[in-house]
Amino acid sequence: MSAAPVYLFTGPEFGERNDAVLNLRIQMRKRLGDLDEYTFYTADTRVADVVSLLMNESLFAAARFIVLNGAEQIKKKEDLELLDGWIRSAASGKNAAGSALILVSEENSCDKKLEALIPKENKRIFWEMFDDRKEEWIRNFFKKAGYGVENDAVTTILDLVENNTEALRTECSRFFLCFDKGHTVGASDVEQILAHNREESPFTLFDAFTDLARNPAARLEASLEILQKLRMSKDSSGVQLIAGLTYCFRRLAVWHRLFAENPHPSDFDLKIKGFSSKKAQKQYRAAARIWNAPQTSLILAALARTDMDIRTAGTALEDTQLQLLLYAIVMKNGETLEREETESEPLL
Repeated sequence: MSAAPVYLFTGPEFGERNDAVLNLRIQMRKRLGDLDEYTFYTADTRVADVVSLLMNESLFAAARFIVLNGAEQIKKKEDLELLDGWIRSAASGKNAAGSALILVSEENSCDKKLEALIPKENKRIFWEMFDDRKEEWIRNFFKKAGYGVENDAVTTILDLVENNTEALRTECSRFFLCFDKGHTVGASDVEQILAHNREESPFTLFDAFTDLARNPAARLEASLEILQKLRMSKDSSGVQLIAGLTYCFRRLAVWHRLFAENPHPSDFDLKIKGFSSKKAQKQYRAAARIWNAPQTSLILAALARTDMDIRTAGTALEDTQLQLLLYAIVMKNGETLEREETESEPLL
């Protein structure tokens, strides 16, 4: 019996984790051809609906490739039984329908019964890199592109940039547009490019969300200005923006769970959960003062819902949908306008 096409990718290092998902997608396309691709979140999608998609053949593609985020929430007996049934049939070659399921979690582990369903070779934990490995990663990234980087510059980059390979790759690539090959990047270059000429991103938008020096109305105004700049970019994508914000709020959910289990976590506890840098600790401490755990869940659901709406309706209303999303996050702590209207409707 061959291993079922089901994978469990956990841990806070979402850059390397995204690369692993991408590699699986590329391999599957090479082997099977066109894919129907889906990204779901357990906060907004039933496991039963995901399994139904897995069990049914695609009409327009060779196979389905499904990424289900929030796998740490899969604990119900009926959900585990549904997944077990599909995994067994896929492993035996029956009813596989050419589909693959990738379960993703920011946590380092999931429910033990879920983990027991996944083939050992298909499970992987993506730990946050230790500081010395982050420094090595940055040096190698510049070296491969034909650039040098001074030690002080590496330190400054790690102080200014979210410490995961996805954010580091994005921000470090900006130097290649500003300097010729062979240039050695110094700390002054980093200050100029990353601090003074900072490009907006989902991470800078999250920074604006969590600026405790401003009241909610001022935070919303600053956030809408950043959104406008992002939307004016030639590479603007509402779906990518939501993906970046989803990452930030999923990290906030991890922060809440960590402090719920231990109000005084050690430096090691913070490190293994992906909060080793002082910048990240300061940012998520501020975020936790703004949104509690239930509100964080509401925001993740609102992000997933907006993502689905944009994918379904296209780009015609994308700007309006994103503005309403920001209003719901900053001013209403995740409560959407639709939910407010439903709750305020008079009884007949």
